[in-house]
Amino acid sequence: MIIDMPDTTTNAVNKRLVRLRDEGGAIALGRVLTLVVIARESDVETSIEAANDASREHPCRVIVVAPSGRSTTPHLDAQIRVGGDAGASEVVVLRTAGPLLEHADTLVMPLLLPDAPIVVWWPGQPPASPDDDPVGVMAQRRITDSITAKDPEATLAQLATTYGPGDSDLAWARVTLWRGLIAAALDQPPYEPVTSVVVEGQAKHTSLDLLAAWLGSRLRCPAQVVRRRGAEAITRVTLERKSGPIVLDRPDGRIVTISQPGKPDRRVALPIRTLSEALIEELRRLDPDEIYGEVLTKGLQKVGA
Repeated sequence: MIIDMPDTTTNAVNKRLVRLRDEGGAIALGRVLTLVVIARESDVETSIEAANDASREHPCRVIVVAPSGRSTTPHLDAQIRVGGDAGASEVVVLRTAGPLLEHADTLVMPLLLPDAPIVVWWPGQPPASPDDDPVGVMAQRRITDSITAKDPEATLAQLATTYGPGDSDLAWARVTLWRGLIAAALDQPPYEPVTSVVVEGQAKHTSLDLLAAWLGSRLRCPAQVVRRRGAEAITRVTLERKSGPIVLDRPDGRIVTISQPGKPDRRVALPIRTLSEALIEELRRLDPDEIYGEVLTKGLQKVGA
């Protein structure tokens, strides 16, 4: 069910949510967090779809704040989505313009679930310093997506200089399965040190940088990123050792082939993670991701290109 509320206020939206709960059409009980999405208009539907998928594992109230295209004068158009249009969550879309858009914290505050953690997600260009953002200050976790920024590499470098505990990036969630496969490959004889690492893949995919930074810092060896035009996400990781390289090759974005000297090749399913899968991964923990913080602030600057 979708309810449109043009030219309204957040207090009116909150009262309508309470009435919907009392009528039995939607309930707020059992929600584990409030997910605030600061989106561009072009990202609204994609973000809601991903949040709805994530809500099936993490029931939540989703509040989307987006610019209104119909005028520049201060006003608020709201939309409430419940039931089949909201997954396992309640979705509130707030479209506004003028000074109201610059004070998103005051817009969302009346709609926050009481005594529940707050997570804020920027699906597009993030602020220069997420933990100094008016909404980011209220949140336990602040999720960015550097891959979707106008200049992904520059955005990732900026986020490294302004990192605060609780910051994270969907580009980091996209390498979780890679990290597990690489750790499993290294946990087999011969137990030789890795002398160098090369991560190859899509030119503007910042997951390459984060994976290379993690490998370089953990293995204490030089790490390099090689960008390939036309590639899909991460396509190849090479770990050089004295006895020969360990190579994880995923040219098609679906199956990775693991090659090691003296052992038969192994093929493992490793499809490129969808937006909703990456968001679900990030919502599994609400405490600061210390490893991501170290990779971003210390490991990234040591990666060669």
